[in-house]
Amino acid sequence: MDKQYAMVFPGQGSQSVGMVAGLAEMSDQVQPLFEQASEILGYDLWQLVSNGPEEQLNQTEKTQPALLTAGIATWQAWQSKTEAMPEVVAGHSLGEYTALVAAGVMSFEDAVTLVAVRGQCMQRAVPEGIGAMAAVLGLEDDKVEQVCKAAANDQIVSAANFNSPGQVVIAGHKEAVERAVEAAKEAGSKRAILLPVSVPSHCLLMQSAAEHFAAHLEQVVLHEASIPILQNVDASEKTDAAAIKQGLLEQLYKPVRWVELVQAIQQRGINCIIECGPGKVLSGLNKRIDRSIEAHCLQDQDSFQKALA
Repeated sequence: MDKQYAMVFPGQGSQSVGMVAGLAEMSDQVQPLFEQASEILGYDLWQLVSNGPEEQLNQTEKTQPALLTAGIATWQAWQSKTEAMPEVVAGHSLGEYTALVAAGVMSFEDAVTLVAVRGQCMQRAVPEGIGAMAAVLGLEDDKVEQVCKAAANDQIVSAANFNSPGQVVIAGHKEAVERAVEAAKEAGSKRAILLPVSVPSHCLLMQSAAEHFAAHLEQVVLHEASIPILQNVDASEKTDAAAIKQGLLEQLYKPVRWVELVQAIQQRGINCIIECGPGKVLSGLNKRIDRSIEAHCLQDQDSFQKALA
């Protein structure tokens, strides 16, 4: 591959039972990596991602290490196929940790431990049933923010993910999110629907999670990046370890600025973005952000060959 490209790593929502089956068929590196993660976690992660049950895989503290490990397995398989390195890497929410491992900033072992703890901190911060998230389609970003402000009523509801033009995810207290969903429909949203999640990510309800997570993050040694990495909170590149850690903490309670992040990639003269991990959520978002983007996802032998070509 001789074209400049960026590599991006998916976050929660891209998981599914059997999500690495195609990858495991083409790479003998996959299962040993999952076995390594299993030893760290204390349960059989390979069994969980291969056979479920789905309800357990969808628990935040299990989803996060599963997606991280799947992403790094895909990255290793990609590296075995080509010596061409990406010009920049990034990840959506949880995927930022996968990107940090790929860029050599964080060890795989540290990342597996961290994201499992991150999931636990998030789940404990807001008891199930208290928070919610919803997708709002077909409204301008500023209109979504206005709707959230009007629907709050002394509770929290705010934009959590600026995923693509006309697609914003909101998060906060369940009642406030439900009010915002109805207000969004009245404001002309094409669709506004609650999402099947137990944790209201990327809003102020996660500040206590960030406070508890900070002590764990502080213990991890970060190294100089071998590939530039753009962070979610402001779509900027950071090289200082303290700044990277601060960005990871803020990411828990501030919105993911995916549109700005993809635009920052394009401003580097890159219009080929490869999604490295399960699913093709980011590839779809990237094409909606700019139709000129050449988008690929890596899942099996066929998709690898298309990306390499």
